[in-house]
Amino acid sequence: MNNISFEHLSTLYEITRKLNSSLDLDEVLHYVMDRVIDVTGAERGFLMLLDEKTNEFAFQVARGIDRTHIDQPQFKVSRTIIRQVQETGRPILTDNAQQLYSSTESVVLMALRSIMCVPVTVREKTIGLVYVDNRTHIGIFDEDHLQLLSAFASQAGTAIENARLYQIAIEQGRMQRELEMAQTIQRGLLPVEFPVLAGYDVAVYWQSAREVAGDFYDCFLLDEGEKMGVVIGDVSDKGAPAAIFMAMVRSLIRGSAAQAHNPEEVLKLTNRLILTDTSIVEMFVTVYYAVFEPDGIAQCINSGHNLPLLWRARDGSVEFLPRGGHPLGWFEDLPLQTLTYQLEPGDVLVLYTDGVTEAENNVEDCFGEERLADVVQQAARNSTAQQLIDLIDRSVRGFMGTTPPFDDRTMVIVRYTGA
Repeated sequence: MNNISFEHLSTLYEITRKLNSSLDLDEVLHYVMDRVIDVTGAERGFLMLLDEKTNEFAFQVARGIDRTHIDQPQFKVSRTIIRQVQETGRPILTDNAQQLYSSTESVVLMALRSIMCVPVTVREKTIGLVYVDNRTHIGIFDEDHLQLLSAFASQAGTAIENARLYQIAIEQGRMQRELEMAQTIQRGLLPVEFPVLAGYDVAVYWQSAREVAGDFYDCFLLDEGEKMGVVIGDVSDKGAPAAIFMAMVRSLIRGSAAQAHNPEEVLKLTNRLILTDTSIVEMFVTVYYAVFEPDGIAQCINSGHNLPLLWRARDGSVEFLPRGGHPLGWFEDLPLQTLTYQLEPGDVLVLYTDGVTEAENNVEDCFGEERLADVVQQAARNSTAQQLIDLIDRSVRGFMGTTPPFDDRTMVIVRYTGA
């Protein structure tokens, strides 16, 4: 650095100031290459950045002396020199390449004479290379040029890394905004207010573990308001694909419920539509579907879902209802069985996804079905559906402590009031 002329130091200062004023990676890369051509008098210049996946240098900018783009730059440089700089991390200057690299095919065929190649480093790590050459003149580059180019490459490395990190931050911010928007849209697809059949009290809870979820619920009236359908489901995958699949399945179930005559037909029709429309999607969904009538009759069908919990008001007992069946979207043959229950005033049905019972604390214990049953048994008699959901949620959160959730949590509670 001490041997660089005052003129070159002024140039280096100007370049550094310019590089530090931009966080646009494309702008930085092109400015780097244009100034390299200017300060060295090179006929051609190439800038390469390391692809960490392949550990190979990929061409980012290729320039001629008139700042024109050079097509197919990979075929127009000395790979031997590039490889040497990559392996050693040391700059190379040759003022008579035809003599020193006479055994190198690329140097001979392209009639390369003067070549400089320096590493672009950040925190002692080589992230790229700057390569310049001249095919017409011998001795056009000297040690002063090499020191200037090395100092310039060091400054460029910092600027390139800053621009790249900024670009990553911008992309992550954009993705975060898109995910937040997706969550808002998904929440909009799940009903917050829904029609409830007279004689019933219904409350729901939905919490995604990520920005978007694969859990869903629904509540709607059937047969011109004479019956009420309630659904809870859990898609096998996570994230955005599960969210899209979830929205589709929820719509299919609601549409099938308007056509079919009983819960079994609803889920079988939905299953056929899923297999037809998503044959290349390797996802399935567990579903619990129940149809409630004014007199307390509940027709329930379980398609591979968690065991619902039924609390009986007459004696305070709790039972887990059978699982039965396969998830939707798995097999064409879908063995299902509709089970009918006669609810009495005060009885409570608790539907939930495995994010509730499999919620873990800091020693990896699960909340479990037994704790869920204890909470329901203690509070069901004197709680509304919403109060009971809030109590279960507080119990699960208290059990988890500071442990982050690994799965979505969804609950639907139906209380038969008989009023």
